Amino acid sequence: IITMCYVIITVRSLLWTLLTLVATMAVLSAVLTPKWLIGPPRQKLSDNGTITYSPSVGLYNRCTRSHGRHHCGPFALQGLSTDSEVFPTWWKASLVFLCIGLCIMTLTVLTSVLSCCIQSVFRKSIFTVSGAAQTIAGIFYILGLVMYPAGWGATRVHKLCGQDSAPFFLAECHLGWAFYSAVTGVGLTFVCAVLSVQAEVATSSDKVQYQIHQGRTLICLP
Repeated sequence: IITMCYVIITVRSLLWTLLTLVATMAVLSAVLTPKWLIGPPRQKLSDNGTITYSPSVGLYNRCTRSHGRHHCGPFALQGLSTDSEVFPTWWKASLVFLCIGLCIMTLTVLTSVLSCCIQSVFRKSIFTVSGAAQTIAGIFYILGLVMYPAGWGATRVHKLCGQDSAPFFLAECHLGWAFYSAVTGVGLTFVCAVLSVQAEVATSSDKVQYQIHQGRTLICLP
């Protein structure tokens, strides 16, 4: 018995694969970048005069200026066991949920690449399984994004944004590009979940079946 291996590529399946990768990278870059909150401009004396800079923090790291240089690095030196005064509990939870979502999305990046030659796993459509996983990842992302502003009343945020900062109120700070990158990644994740259905329809269409009956193993369709 000879089992034929078919490579099926359509515009919709290719778009789904690319958007899955973009969505994953958008959230990953946000998690790694200390630009979630941007503090008010501050001034510091240096050899060249007075320098104005804006400190910032991310989920577990921060950027500030000291000894005449701009320094960025993690403040959660003990990981999730770091003191809550340094690493707010809400931010720990946010990091965990976002990382879980990223792990799921990383798996769907692999399945989306494999979908061109493998159309089913455990007798289920690989597109259906991946789309459901992407929906679950999106839910984890949303939980993580909601938990992040819940920690704005922490001591670390008070030092950056002022004593008036409170959960869901930033006082003197403003949101940085990393937060918006995470939001964009979440939106694209749900778009990918919808596109997975369209990708399945495209790869199981009558045009594809016709090409298979013609004996072709590499099938590329618009």
